[in-house]
Amino acid sequence: MSAEASAWAVYRRLLKRARRYWPLLAAAGVGMVFEAGAAAAFTWMMKPIVDETFVAQNEGMRWTIPLAIVSLFVVRGFATFATDYGMARTGRSVVRDLREDILAKYLRLPSERFDREPVPAMVSRLNYDTEQVTQASSDALKTILTDSLTIVALLAVMFWYSPQVTVVMLILAPLIGGISAVVGRRYRRINRGIQDGVASMAQIAEQALSAQQEVKVYGAQEAELSRYRKLIGQNLRLGVKVEATRAGASSLVQTLAAVALAVILLVAGHEASQGRMTAGSFVAILTSMMAMLPSLKRIANVQSVVQRGVAAADRLFSILDESDEADTGQRSLARARGEVEFRDVSVTYPGQETPALAGISFRAAPGTVTAIVGRSGSGKSTLIRLLPRFYEASQGEVRVDGHAVGDYRLADLRRQVAMVGQRVMLFDDSIAANIAFGADAGAEEARILAAAEAANALEFINRLPGGMQASIGENGGLLSGGQRQRLAIARAVLKDAPILILDEATAALDTESERLVQDALNRLIPDRTTLVIAHRLSTVEHADQVLVLDGGRLVEQGTHASLLEKGGLYAHLHRMQFREPEAG
Repeated sequence: MSAEASAWAVYRRLLKRARRYWPLLAAAGVGMVFEAGAAAAFTWMMKPIVDETFVAQNEGMRWTIPLAIVSLFVVRGFATFATDYGMARTGRSVVRDLREDILAKYLRLPSERFDREPVPAMVSRLNYDTEQVTQASSDALKTILTDSLTIVALLAVMFWYSPQVTVVMLILAPLIGGISAVVGRRYRRINRGIQDGVASMAQIAEQALSAQQEVKVYGAQEAELSRYRKLIGQNLRLGVKVEATRAGASSLVQTLAAVALAVILLVAGHEASQGRMTAGSFVAILTSMMAMLPSLKRIANVQSVVQRGVAAADRLFSILDESDEADTGQRSLARARGEVEFRDVSVTYPGQETPALAGISFRAAPGTVTAIVGRSGSGKSTLIRLLPRFYEASQGEVRVDGHAVGDYRLADLRRQVAMVGQRVMLFDDSIAANIAFGADAGAEEARILAAAEAANALEFINRLPGGMQASIGENGGLLSGGQRQRLAIARAVLKDAPILILDEATAALDTESERLVQDALNRLIPDRTTLVIAHRLSTVEHADQVLVLDGGRLVEQGTHASLLEKGGLYAHLHRMQFREPEAG
């Protein structure tokens, strides 16, 4: 498919999204017709204005023509409002729908999709690209339709008064069309580069600002600024190319129109000498010509807006066309017993030859605690992500209650799992809303309070202005690390899932915060099947079993005591952490 055909296919797909707003489009269409008709009617009236008022000095037309002009522009005012409102409301509605669909799509994509594209780039698409679509789907479309109708209506007036003069315009039309096609291809190529550059700029800026303390401490301000400066320089050059192309196209179109006007004067002079044109007819044609110039200029310039919108829409539709994470399971699951089993599970990430996990097999009985330990990069996080199906096993099976996790409906499976990690994600909302996150809309205040108390969170919540309704800032920025962890535990308590995943939940806390968090976890763990990724080996001494991973393989399995007695990798890690001398 050629680039032009592909661009038209994308634009047609974008316009299809406006069909549901057909009443607004119909009102806008009627307004466009009246706008174009009013413009043509005004230029048509130039003949009687000149011939009857100034040449013949007809007294009967002294009041009739001014009143007709006022009436005409009152009608045009209503038509313009209907057009602008209808198109703007339609365009904004299409963008609202797109933003909603894109965010919903992002939330349905597989987790590995987020490993391939930074979140700032995704947010840029959601905000910047959709804004470009607004202009293409409403502003540009309004310009194209209204000005095209206006040009047709004005040409009709010119044909009415002098076909010979009007033919001059038609000779230049193919030239203008050719210019538009060339300009369109250039716009499309440049604008795709601009949009990719904006996404990269947002990513680098967000990284630098989020890590501003590290940037300052390591003296990397100039390095980060240099990376950003390079991108904004590229964006500047592309932006200038767009404007240069737009200005060149606009100037060329205006020059062609001036040539047409010169020829019109020559032809009109000849027609007048032959008695086939009056002064009023000439003024009407000249007025039509001058009224047509802004429309021609806008249509030439609108190419940049359309192509920018098409490039943005193409990027957005590419997201919508991606496959959702697999959810083919048919088995329902109200509440699991909590039996977890890994059967010869291996995971190899795309583009990597070495497996992240290889041949992992173990069973976690309902109500037991399974600790997962190992060096950094041994596959601990990959293992726990398989249970809620954030990632899929390349080989083998992960089973819950005797059935493969892929057999269950995805929502049912994930309803059985609660997670508390080292990196707690909170939302810029109240404490109560964060605890009740994802719970039924009508989560009772008493249940929220009970969950906060079980998580040792009331101790600090009651000291905050507003208590449970206190705002915690972006990602809990107004709270300490231990307080954020306890809110995450309260959220897990409220969910009351039969399977609990703890991903180094106390690794980054001070001793006092760790004690409070660990005490809250001790209340949360009973009667649940718990998988614990442990950084501090002292926290897994009472686990029912310990899995020791190394290089993606399960190298040891047993209780804390038996593994210490065995003297293998676990015992080595334990001695290293507690600075015990190696046996020898």
